[in-house]
Amino acid sequence: MVQMNPTVGDIAGNVRRITGWLREAKKAKADLVSFPELAITGYPPEDLLLKPCFVADNRRALQEIARHCRGLAAVVGYVSQSDGIDPKPARSSVVQAGAHELYNAAAVIADRTLVTTYCKWYLPNYGVFDESRYFHPGKRLPLIRLRGTVVGVNICEDVWLPDGPTGFLAAAGAEVIVNINASPFHLGKSRVREQMLATRARENGVLLTYTNAVGGQDELVFDGNSVILDHQGEVIARGKAFEEDFIVADLNMEPVARARRTGRKKLLPKRLASVVEVYAAPLPSVQKASARMVPAVASGLEQLEEVYLALTLGVRDYVRKNGFTRVMIGLSGGVDSALTAVIAVDALGAKNVEGLFMPSPYTSQDSYEDVAELGTRLAISVRTIPITTLFDHYRQTLAETFEGHEPDTTEENLQARIRGNLLMAFSNKFGHLVLTTGNKSEMSVGYATLYGDMAGGFAVIKDVPKTMVYDLSRLRNLRGATPVIPKRTLDRPPTAELRPNQKDEDSLPPYEILDPILQAYVEEDRSLEEIVEAGFDRATVARVMKMVDGSEYKRRQAPIGIKITHRALGKDRRMPITNGYRNS
Repeated sequence: MVQMNPTVGDIAGNVRRITGWLREAKKAKADLVSFPELAITGYPPEDLLLKPCFVADNRRALQEIARHCRGLAAVVGYVSQSDGIDPKPARSSVVQAGAHELYNAAAVIADRTLVTTYCKWYLPNYGVFDESRYFHPGKRLPLIRLRGTVVGVNICEDVWLPDGPTGFLAAAGAEVIVNINASPFHLGKSRVREQMLATRARENGVLLTYTNAVGGQDELVFDGNSVILDHQGEVIARGKAFEEDFIVADLNMEPVARARRTGRKKLLPKRLASVVEVYAAPLPSVQKASARMVPAVASGLEQLEEVYLALTLGVRDYVRKNGFTRVMIGLSGGVDSALTAVIAVDALGAKNVEGLFMPSPYTSQDSYEDVAELGTRLAISVRTIPITTLFDHYRQTLAETFEGHEPDTTEENLQARIRGNLLMAFSNKFGHLVLTTGNKSEMSVGYATLYGDMAGGFAVIKDVPKTMVYDLSRLRNLRGATPVIPKRTLDRPPTAELRPNQKDEDSLPPYEILDPILQAYVEEDRSLEEIVEAGFDRATVARVMKMVDGSEYKRRQAPIGIKITHRALGKDRRMPITNGYRNS
């Protein structure tokens, strides 16, 4: 199994990576090698799929991969225009109008020959998935006979359903199921996924291989954790988490055959008999090693460690795949900007991270000292540009217009917007990508300034609740000989420092109360009554719900950020801005 990190749209680059891994599989004397879902195009290709030339390029790429698949079989994810074997694409770049019926497909290649194609049956259309927008569902159940073993292939969602292609393929005779995936990470998913796979292997009496993608793609992170399970649901091999891996295992088919002879045979529904097709995948004879290879079983990670690695990989790939080399972060002395800086250094290296500290009249001495200490501990360059003079000029310019009005959040937001302007000026001048530092708690209730602290290109902790920000910071401080985030940054009450003696709790409920309410409302769609019944104050819940509902216009204009929870702010949760419904 090749747990690879493709780049969406980089067909030529993805082909180079695939053919390189094919050479490695050949060296390992593999009979069969599997690649992730849509490995040629990257996942998700979104509206690139509406470009006929993109689809044609992907199909030509499959032909190129087939030419490199010598002496072994491969399962490669790509976009097909037929629920069967695609005809060879035309050499011309001109694509015939109307030829745009697309399938999320897995090509089976054996010794340079395209044997057959399996097309995904179940197209997820929830959360971050939009597959029904682009693809048609497959209807066929191809089986491949490979060195005396019957292999079935399916794709991602197809293995999740108990009454689906996995069971049908097993009933039709498959002894091994090769499932290829681009399964995005969220908190706790890898454990649930592996439990599901164990159940599916057990109930169908098959060896089950699950090849997952790895890497960051916009707000998504793919965690890898590819796995092979035996017919009793026991793990034979497991790939690493959040990094590319090449997983090699010898599969002993005798226990599967023995269980088939003695166990209760699963019956294929009669309605599906006509869609089962068996294909031979002949390979040249090879001298096999006498000793069976013992595959690696990577250990599982704690959930908080998974989140930290997901954030690090998400930053690294977003920066690298979009052609940036350096990032800029507005440092405040608070925990959010500190954690963002630490993640950026872990992802990109200290030399590629620059901090900008922009103190105002309300910035405390503690913040001056904590920013300096953080910069020293991380070995990053920190530039200081005070904004007091700029702030005074703004107020003087607006004094006549604002006469008779008391200072309020307008003046507070001016400071945030000055800082946003300075950060974006550095981005324009030096080509640095600005990483914003707002967390999920703030973004949910709109405790952020549009065109101020929300200004930037990528929101690292946008899906991380404030309480988890502290947990991740403490986790990271346990690494290495010296904590990287100053203790005072973690200990003092959070504050935006936009007015004298300001604290977050002046405007928000305490985060230990706010975060569970937000989880219930934003992630679980609980009603006011349900949240109150869980033990929360009615007025507080109603207030929080009102803030969430009234801040959608801000979130729609925020930079994308890394998804780490079950339901992130963005593609996962698509609320209308103009919205008269209130269940509070």
